[in-house]
Amino acid sequence: MEQETNKQLHVLAAKIRRDILAMLLHRGYGHLGGSLSLVEYMSVLYGKQLHYDPKDPQKEDRDRVVLSKGHAGPVWYSALAESGFFDRDVLYTLNDGGTILPSHPDRLKTPGVDMTTGSLGQGTSSAAGIAMGLKMRCSDRYTYLIVGDGELNEGQCWEAFQFIANYKLDHCIVAIDDNKRQLDGYTKDIMYPFSYADKMKAFGFNVIVVKGDDMEAIDAAIDQAKATVGQPTCLVLDTVKGQGVPYFEEMRSNHSVKFNNDANINAAKEAIAQLDAYIAKEESK
Repeated sequence: MEQETNKQLHVLAAKIRRDILAMLLHRGYGHLGGSLSLVEYMSVLYGKQLHYDPKDPQKEDRDRVVLSKGHAGPVWYSALAESGFFDRDVLYTLNDGGTILPSHPDRLKTPGVDMTTGSLGQGTSSAAGIAMGLKMRCSDRYTYLIVGDGELNEGQCWEAFQFIANYKLDHCIVAIDDNKRQLDGYTKDIMYPFSYADKMKAFGFNVIVVKGDDMEAIDAAIDQAKATVGQPTCLVLDTVKGQGVPYFEEMRSNHSVKFNNDANINAAKEAIAQLDAYIAKEESK
């Protein structure tokens, strides 16, 4: 990756992380942990890899994104705002009545959202159908499916993966956000996942395990996925829930955070200030 592109992606990641914290602090609550763990992946997608036009969100010649773990909507909304799909101020209307940014993504409300998600597991089937439809139309556009590790308790996910592999949907790139936690605790304690890499290989996927905060590695993995013909690729993102903000990484119940005490509020404000300072410094160079 070129040095200038690398810098731009790090600045974009900082903006997305800042926006997530700011919008949820303003709201007073929200799905923080699983949004923060996807920041770097979304930065690589919207900053480099994804084919899109924010001025024409429904342009036929575009890649599709399906955020199956729909509760992580804040990271998607932040990426869309920073990419020009709508004004950043709209982020502060999250969950308001009449907002275009509902708690979980809605394709009929939010520019840039290709599939309504939130009922965990079902996004995998939707992405499989979208990828199949694009293949039937001989399109060379990609479908990016993002699933959570806790979500993989759902059997429907594995049926969809089998479908994707069976029909050799090599333009469907699956990313598993392996942040080790779900709503009720650690994934290993709730439903031991064994090895996602081994299971996806057994289901017929080309599998790449990558550190979820290493944007150069993520970018290289997507390049490898695009170069793999006749077989879909799964990226297993080794992430941390609350990624990038130590206070929230260490918080035990960081799936959905309430900003109703000084400790949480001050931690968010401090992180926002640090990110703003980093962004200003980098953009002034």
